[in-house]
Amino acid sequence: MWYMSCAWRAAAPRRLPAPWRSPRPRSSATGPTARKNVPYEKTLQDNGSGSGEPSRPPPRAAEVVVVGGGSLGCQTTYHLAKQGVSSVVLLERDRLTSGTTWHTAGLLWQLRPSDVEVELLAHTRDVVSRELPAETGLHTGWVQNGGLFIASNKQRLDEYKRLMSLGKVYGVESYVLTPSQTKDLYPLMNIEDLYGTLYVPKDGTMDPAGTCSTLARAAAARGATVIIENCPVSGIQVRADDFGVKRVYAVETAHGTIQTPCVVNCAGVWAPALGRLAGVHVPLVGMHHAYVVTERIEGIQNMPNVRDHDASIYLRLQGDALSVGGYESNPIFWEEVSEKFAFGLFDLDWDVFMQHIEGAINRVPVLEKTGIKSTVCGPESFTADHKPLMGEAPEVRGFFLGCGFNSAGMMLGGGCGRELAHWIIHGRPEKDMYGYDIRRFHCSLTNNNRWIRERSHESYAKNYSVVFPHDEPLAGRNVRKDPLHEELLRQGCVFQERHGWERPGWFSPRGAAPVLDYDYYGAYGQERHRDYTYNRLLGDEYTFDFPPHHDIIKTECLTCRNALALFDMSYFGKFYLVGPEATKAANWLFTADVSKAPGSTVYTCMLNKRGGVESDLTVSRISPGAPASPLAPTFEGDGYYLAIGGAVAQHNWSHITTVLQDMKLQCKLLDCSEELGMMSIQGPLSRVVLQEVLDTDLSNEAFPFSTHKLVMAAGCTVRAMRLSFVGELGWELHVPRADCVKVYQAVMQAGARHGIANAGYRAIDSLSIEKGYRHWHADLRPDDTPLEAGLAFTCKLKSSIPFLGREAVEAQKAKGIFRRLVCFTTEEKVPMFGLEAVWRDGEVVGHIRRADFGFTIDKTIAYGYIRDPAGGPVSLDFVRSGSYQLERMGVPYPAQAHTRSPFDPDNQRVKGFY
Repeated sequence: MWYMSCAWRAAAPRRLPAPWRSPRPRSSATGPTARKNVPYEKTLQDNGSGSGEPSRPPPRAAEVVVVGGGSLGCQTTYHLAKQGVSSVVLLERDRLTSGTTWHTAGLLWQLRPSDVEVELLAHTRDVVSRELPAETGLHTGWVQNGGLFIASNKQRLDEYKRLMSLGKVYGVESYVLTPSQTKDLYPLMNIEDLYGTLYVPKDGTMDPAGTCSTLARAAAARGATVIIENCPVSGIQVRADDFGVKRVYAVETAHGTIQTPCVVNCAGVWAPALGRLAGVHVPLVGMHHAYVVTERIEGIQNMPNVRDHDASIYLRLQGDALSVGGYESNPIFWEEVSEKFAFGLFDLDWDVFMQHIEGAINRVPVLEKTGIKSTVCGPESFTADHKPLMGEAPEVRGFFLGCGFNSAGMMLGGGCGRELAHWIIHGRPEKDMYGYDIRRFHCSLTNNNRWIRERSHESYAKNYSVVFPHDEPLAGRNVRKDPLHEELLRQGCVFQERHGWERPGWFSPRGAAPVLDYDYYGAYGQERHRDYTYNRLLGDEYTFDFPPHHDIIKTECLTCRNALALFDMSYFGKFYLVGPEATKAANWLFTADVSKAPGSTVYTCMLNKRGGVESDLTVSRISPGAPASPLAPTFEGDGYYLAIGGAVAQHNWSHITTVLQDMKLQCKLLDCSEELGMMSIQGPLSRVVLQEVLDTDLSNEAFPFSTHKLVMAAGCTVRAMRLSFVGELGWELHVPRADCVKVYQAVMQAGARHGIANAGYRAIDSLSIEKGYRHWHADLRPDDTPLEAGLAFTCKLKSSIPFLGREAVEAQKAKGIFRRLVCFTTEEKVPMFGLEAVWRDGEVVGHIRRADFGFTIDKTIAYGYIRDPAGGPVSLDFVRSGSYQLERMGVPYPAQAHTRSPFDPDNQRVKGFY
């Protein structure tokens, strides 16, 4: 019965390329990592490797130096050469692919729950299956045998149906199969526990060594690239310029120094060590990642690759055998990363790997009687959210990251290599790469070892879990708490984690639901939490239907619409831009005219050179404080107060800082995010309640919309702003940290007899989508322009004041808009969450970026960008003239397109008119 597992335990020695293996003493680590961290290293005897001599001498200078000869290093080098960089050097400390790439499985799946990732994967597939063979005449080892995703329950199949709908937007052929159809396709499969499958015929695999060697040859053939093996980096010179900005100056090796303004860290597991040479934090960890290769299996030939997510395994076709691997809940950390590790493997821990054996036998029963030809257990790098680390490091200009690919470096390599090359050359990628950008993590997290370790473990263990819309991590929590955290926790706040902050998600009437210390899901001998209320509330929402707390969110929303609600938004980024040239900087950075009198507040965007939206925020002109305080710093010249969504604060900080550095402006950017709290009181009764708390006249005449004042509240000085992100009469109170609880309690006491309630970000999501307010990185991304997003009013195009991205916006306005953000509603009350395909007159014209339920209008609301299949401009008449359907999980639902907000389109409520 257990022939296979016994055969695996007693497997013959690994059939690896000679020469041989030399065992090392086992690690004495204790706790969660007490595992067999024992590498087997190959002695390299050819091509000069191991001889101490590089394959060629390093040049004295280069435009770009790429460090690391794995998938990402080779892809980035190839795309840099292809995009015309005249001097690129690739340094590999041993030989190409010797680190983590050589032992990777090389799978490529075309569908993921992200439109950007679908595009990245498509480019990789094009590079390895068409581009490289045509360019070099060499074969990359691409095999198109298809991919099959296994669903053992309804939720999993629903997830696959979502992928299928997204695939239609991008022309990815896929089919949802019944169990019997799956059996016809894959006769060796056990289908007794199947709910269904997703079949993608054009998925496949590539050979890591063949792909990388072909990339290297193609890059070198362009004449601008030098690839140097056996040349480890020993140092990175960083120098401060005349303005104190740290910049890459040179790369040091034992064989010479290369002067360069740009280094690309593609060192995989070794990326943190390389980062330390430049003073850059690289938040990833090394782990053992394993698979085994079976003996020959009769009838397996030409079968598709399989991902059984519910069993957390994959089955990769390898000729007439299978490679079997997966993601376990107790992965082994590689504690001490060896600098000399090359073409190496660890001893496979069968206690850890055993769960994959059982899952594989269940799915393909013939494996129970099949022996094992070899085992492969090597190092891989993993990150806090199972996404790569890319882009320019915030600490040092010219130091780029292309690492942390979570064992997906081969499949994402082509798309990411192209984007990284474009990033290096033009200062930004072509696509929206925020989900991979190192700046998605706050600087306080990238050197927090506990946070990195916990989150990386959880992301690894949950890699094959269903991606539900309202899931939250359990690891790395309670890192950043705002001043109202304990107060709201006692009142039943169910928190979300964003940028390290605990922010209010919604409020449970059943009382407190604290987030507990991470228990590693019971792995490594940790005792798992019992009766964990917060975890149970999350689990209740693991659905693609309306969640069980739908009515609680509804109550929060309608309380805001009919009376008033208090939203704790303290996690927001709060920056001051001050100095003699602050207005010059503001005019260039912001699309709207913000250089108004102190007391004004303006909603605006920040753009990149191509006119894409890097941020939306509010900017308030301020006067200097005397004395200085978190509410009003002292400064010479002009000052602006910036309030920015907290989840993207680091991105905004880096964007502004980069612009200031490049323009050499005499001004400073100050971060007061931790020193200030922020409460938003919204609803038709907000003026009545706040008039009791604030010592100022709140009438329309005395306190107009989009203005701010320093006022007193409960004996404390606060900055009150008349703004709304939910479409109601309301004010934001920006409060020094020490005074937040006092001010909060005063507002809640005054509002008690008027029906005030706490509300969270789930309610904000619903209320804001009813009003058509944009969310950055959902409705707005760096590859969307203000004209496409319906935000032309934020651009000072009627003035002569230049701003970053203005030329691109003007050119687009003259040429026409060829994609446009459109609001849709459905009469049928069906939940949507984004990625649904948009059909117009029987043709796919786009997909939904963001969706939610609007409780005030009692309809599902969705926003997505649409295009004209004929290639023409997308005018408002084009939008109005079509007949639309939104495809949810393969089922089309009739939809109505709106060119204005479906709720209060004339903004009467914001103006205080009810």
